Amino acid sequence: MLQDIAPKQYHVEYTPVPLAEDALCFVFRGQEILERLGEDGMLALPTWKELKEKALRTTYLFRIDQQVYCLAELEEGDQPPGCSWWKLRGSRDKKALDLHFAETTAYHLYVWYRDNQFCGRCGGRTQPDEKERMLRCPVCGNLIYPKIAPAILVAVTHGDQILMTRYQGRDYKGYALIAGFTEIGETAEDTIRREVMEEVGLRVTDIRYYASQPWGMDSNLLLGFFARLEGSPEIHMDRQELSQAGWYRREEIDLAPDNYSLTNQMIQAFLQGDWT
Repeated sequence: MLQDIAPKQYHVEYTPVPLAEDALCFVFRGQEILERLGEDGMLALPTWKELKEKALRTTYLFRIDQQVYCLAELEEGDQPPGCSWWKLRGSRDKKALDLHFAETTAYHLYVWYRDNQFCGRCGGRTQPDEKERMLRCPVCGNLIYPKIAPAILVAVTHGDQILMTRYQGRDYKGYALIAGFTEIGETAEDTIRREVMEEVGLRVTDIRYYASQPWGMDSNLLLGFFARLEGSPEIHMDRQELSQAGWYRREEIDLAPDNYSLTNQMIQAFLQGDWT
């Protein structure tokens, strides 16, 4: 999956260091990222050496092995020569897996920093803490930590069939599983039962945990489960959420492994007969 970058190791601990010239910089504009297309057809990030005379501010983010990554802010139109804006969701075939993981993780942090420049309690301007990844309001003392939104994915099976859907009104048109955010006061299992009922009008039983995945594009931690149908298989689809929902046998599914998403890995596990 996206986070499986071994033998490289992601170091999330907040240990800011002075930026060396080879530190790699994330510059975001909405859901676009500033990158350079190399002669090999692969995208790469600008370095601190290229940006240090242009950057308005920088923020230490994390390391992968010994490579330091930071968040940088530039004036509009002040990007270095050779760099241009690329859509985060549309260029993964031009990126090494560790870069794609790094940029989605960086985007998660970028959104948090961007949305918490001011205290939600008193309106004071927040300041970064020196010891941990946290923003502090010097006026009222409010402490603000990065937001992580838990969400579930569930592969519902019925004998030799799996329930798959397609989203309504989204850019992604491929196969999907039932998904949804965990609400306040819910367990992950409660979320599964509620979302399956809301989206397709079905009941499930035998809920079993499969795996998790950080999904920085939406500030999520995805929790993947399998569950079995309980009762009638007749689908009552929520047409505001979904454009399609149906039961599929293994021989009806043409889906190549993508080494990227938890959804794909769970469907592959069903295709291989590992989970039913």
